[in-house]
Amino acid sequence: MNSVTRLPDAAASSGPASSPSVDVVVPVHNEQGVLTASIRRLHDYLSGALPLRWRIVIADNASTDGTLRIAMALAEDLPGVELLALTEKGRGRALRAAWERSEADVVCYMDADLSTDLRALPPLLAPLLSEHSDVAIGTRLASGARVVRGRKREFISRGYNRLLHTVLDAQFSDAQCGFKAVRRDALQRLLPAVRDDGWFFDTELLVVAQREGMRIHEVPVDWVDDPDSRVDIVRTAVDDLCGIARLLTEARLIRFMAVGVVSTIAYALLYLLLRSPLGPEGANALALAMTAVANTHANRRLTFGISGRRDLLRQHAMGAFVYVLTLGLTSGALAVLHRLDPGPGRALELAVLVAAGICATVTRYMALRSWVFAPRSVLLHAKGTA
Repeated sequence: MNSVTRLPDAAASSGPASSPSVDVVVPVHNEQGVLTASIRRLHDYLSGALPLRWRIVIADNASTDGTLRIAMALAEDLPGVELLALTEKGRGRALRAAWERSEADVVCYMDADLSTDLRALPPLLAPLLSEHSDVAIGTRLASGARVVRGRKREFISRGYNRLLHTVLDAQFSDAQCGFKAVRRDALQRLLPAVRDDGWFFDTELLVVAQREGMRIHEVPVDWVDDPDSRVDIVRTAVDDLCGIARLLTEARLIRFMAVGVVSTIAYALLYLLLRSPLGPEGANALALAMTAVANTHANRRLTFGISGRRDLLRQHAMGAFVYVLTLGLTSGALAVLHRLDPGPGRALELAVLVAAGICATVTRYMALRSWVFAPRSVLLHAKGTA
């Protein structure tokens, strides 16, 4: 557990009492050289340009230089500035700690060096405050962005985001830009699913948001590279690759495929066991029914992360309908085989049935995702718009 110390809450600044509120978190670790100038510059900008209730939270994560002392002085001197001090290092850990304690309508963060032009902040917040989007990110890789940085870091950034697009099917353009905002109601769903507490925190947050079907708004930003960056590129790259591998194994489709492989093996064994007493049609129907029930339950728990008994019977009933569709496809394939070859071997029968089952897998996955295990709010909305 982290030992967290907080100064008394600063009074909310700017905007009428009824206006939405924003917490701007600045995670810092050994930033004594830039902290004073950055926080004062940010404070001046928010005071003059943001007609909302806002607060700046300096989230110090285990600094070993004079950062904590400077942050305390800033919190005492500037209204609307608060200090959150943690004894363990990690940018993700600092953001998590600050965001979990926030009661603002929208939380955001930016790097301590303020590499991103602050004029991008209102466009970043607008789609969240209007409830159009759930997450908003600054991007240095979209059309309209203006970026000043060396070729090496440009190559690394573009290569990393291309890797995310290829491996994790990421739909966002820039995972690493230190300029992001989230609605608090969306954050309450996201944070429990994000495991990383370091630099990969940003990427995992966005991947989880995308998998949850949240709207991610992108704002092209003006960005100037900090030549004094102390990020350990090699270690960060290794950690990011480990994080990507973890998210890949946790992907819903991967889990569905793993359940499918086990189900197929179980189906094949049951079919061979039941073939003699029941014949091919009976063995197919019973083996498919038995594995379908187990498959639906396993996907409910492992693929879609649903536990408890709520909606259990309804979901299994809907899964039974999907079973009927699969039964129709496999029975049809079996009938065609017997018409072409009245006496096929059991191995050929099983191969045809497994092939038909694999063809039905895509339909099954879509049905499970969009119908059987879809949130009830989605189902009600679909009925209301029909």
